[in-house]
Amino acid sequence: MDCRERIEKDLELLEKNLMEMKSIDLSDDEEAVVERALNYRDDSIYYLEKGDHITSFGCITYAHGLLDSLRMLHRII
Repeated sequence: MDCRERIEKDLELLEKNLMEMKSIDLSDDEEAVVERALNYRDDSIYYLEKGDHITSFGCITYAHGLLDSLRMLHRII
């Protein structure tokens, strides 16, 4: 699997995790964390399209970390 395929796979997984978050009653602060994860997802896509795989991968990894923290708090990991 090359870099682009790996990032695209991570983007798909992030979308799945984002869908799970919709079933949870989040506080305003937690909603802000989800919004930040969405921003990092968008940044990842931007850098992927530019061919900057390192930055793209860093962004998608950070987005996953933000969502994982919320998933842990709500016991859905």
